[in-house]
Amino acid sequence: MTEESSTTSHLSVAVTTAEDDETQTAGGNSGSLDQVYMGWVVIVIGIVGTAGNGLILYALVASKEHKKHPLIVNQNALDLFSSFFLILNYAVQLSDIKYTGASGYWLCVTLTSGVFLWCGLIGSVVNLAIISIERYLKVVRHAWSNKHLRPWMTYSAMAFAWFAGIITNIPFMLETSGVIDGVCYFWVLYKTNAARIFSVIWYIVAYYVIILVIFVYCYWHILATIRHQAKVMASHGSSTFQAQSHQIQTNVIKTMFLVCVFYAIAWLPCNVYYVFIMIEPNLTYINSLWYASLFAAFIYTCANPFIYATKYDPVRGILRDMIPCKKTSVQST
Repeated sequence: MTEESSTTSHLSVAVTTAEDDETQTAGGNSGSLDQVYMGWVVIVIGIVGTAGNGLILYALVASKEHKKHPLIVNQNALDLFSSFFLILNYAVQLSDIKYTGASGYWLCVTLTSGVFLWCGLIGSVVNLAIISIERYLKVVRHAWSNKHLRPWMTYSAMAFAWFAGIITNIPFMLETSGVIDGVCYFWVLYKTNAARIFSVIWYIVAYYVIILVIFVYCYWHILATIRHQAKVMASHGSSTFQAQSHQIQTNVIKTMFLVCVFYAIAWLPCNVYYVFIMIEPNLTYINSLWYASLFAAFIYTCANPFIYATKYDPVRGILRDMIPCKKTSVQST
C-alpha cells in the first residue's frame, strides 16, 4: 500500500477489529474491554431504535399524517435506517472475522467501517435542518410559501437528505479506510496530518455549527411569529377551527424544536472529542471518553421515536390504540 509509510503515525487512533483486538482483550486491555461492552450496549440501543422508528412510521401512515408531513416521515425513515445498520455494524465489529483478500477489504470498508450507519446519521441531520427551514417558511413566510412552495420541492429535499449522507461519507470512507496485515482500519488512513485536521474542521462546521445556526435562526423567528399570532387571535376572538389549526401547528413545531435541542445536546460530546483529536493526533478512539460520546449520540437516534410518541398527538393516539389493555378498558367502558 503506497500510503502505508505516510499513515503510520495516525494508525494509533484506528479502531481495529481483527486479531490484534483479541490479543488486547485477552491481555486485559481496558480500551478493548470498553469496546466490547460498548458494542453490546449499542446493539441494544439499535434494536430499540429500529423497533421504535418502525412503530412511529406505522403510526404516521395509519393516522394519514404521512401525507401532511412527508419530511417527518423521511426523518423517521433515516433514523430507522441508521438504527438497523447500527446493529449490523457493531455485530460485525464484535465478530471474529479474518480480513483477507478482496472480500475482506470490502467487508472492512462497508459493514465494519459503519459507512451505511454514518450515511443515515448525516442524512438525518440534514433532514432536520430541512424540516426547520420548511417550518420557518410556512410560519414566518406564510404568503411566500403558499405561492411558491410545491410538493416536488419537498420530495426533492427529502432525496437530497439521503444524497448528502451518501456523497459525504462513501468517498471519504474509501479514501481513509483499508486492510493492513489482516487488520481493518477505518476513517483513519489520512495521507497527511493537514488532511486529517481539515476533515475534522469541515465535519464539525458543516454538520454541527451550521446545523445549529439553522435551528436557532428558524425556531427563534417561528416562536416570535407564533406569539404574535396568538396575541392577534386573542384580541380578535378567533373561531374554534382557527384555534385548533393553530394548536396543531404549534404542537408540530414544539415536537421538532425538542428534537433539534436534543440533537444539539446529544452530539456535543462527539464534536468536542473531535476538537481534542485535532489538537492531539495521538489521542485514540479506543477509550472510555470516546465510547461515552458515541453512547450519547446513538441514544439520540433511538430516542427520537419516543419524542414523537409523547409530543405528536396523531401518532400518540395510534400508539395508544395499539396497547391491548387500553383497548380492553375502552371496550368495557
